[in-house]
Amino acid sequence: MKFKGAIFDLDGTLLNSMDVWKKIDITFLDKRGQKVPPGYSDEILAMSFRETAEYTIVRFGLNEQADDVIHEWNQMAIEAYSHHVTLKQGVKQYLHQLKTQGIRLGVCTALSQKLYVPCLQNNDIYQLFDTYVSTDDVDRGKNHPDAWLLCAARLGIAPQDCMAFEDVLPAIWGAKAAHMQICGVYDPYAENDRDEIRKLSDIYIDSFTQLIET
Repeated sequence: MKFKGAIFDLDGTLLNSMDVWKKIDITFLDKRGQKVPPGYSDEILAMSFRETAEYTIVRFGLNEQADDVIHEWNQMAIEAYSHHVTLKQGVKQYLHQLKTQGIRLGVCTALSQKLYVPCLQNNDIYQLFDTYVSTDDVDRGKNHPDAWLLCAARLGIAPQDCMAFEDVLPAIWGAKAAHMQICGVYDPYAENDRDEIRKLSDIYIDSFTQLIET
């Protein structure tokens, strides 16, 4: 597939980070005397931070403000993202390969800057990207085209000339709605949607090592 821009999700795509959020969900709800119900993680996969906070408040009947919930989640996540979250196999090599080919690189993530900046710096790939878009920058989550389109616009590349790298089905719907090419990326947390992701993807990989030219 030919493309001029590559736009990457972070959690579960470039980063081995989904365990962080599983632990945060458990800790957050346990403090409030509640358990993580089946399906909760799937329901929030492509939501923005604010959408997730607002949904969680309603879902669990919490008498809290979204800003306070977001702050608490960020405080729990900062340590992990700053020091412990690692890259998936082959990520750094593939990003360098794209840079040498003149491909412009963007990030499209639901993470806030205070999480993704130290994480990408710690893993020595922050400087490789030409632009960053968070769902904080738009009104809707990644299951809509807004964030994907904004990232393409900032790269200065038409959406149809961009390849979106994504691991979860709702966000792939958003990238498809933006008329982007899709590279589905395997992550065990999206195992149940794997067949559907394969169908929607122009290419599908289990590891970035499959894309590295030798």
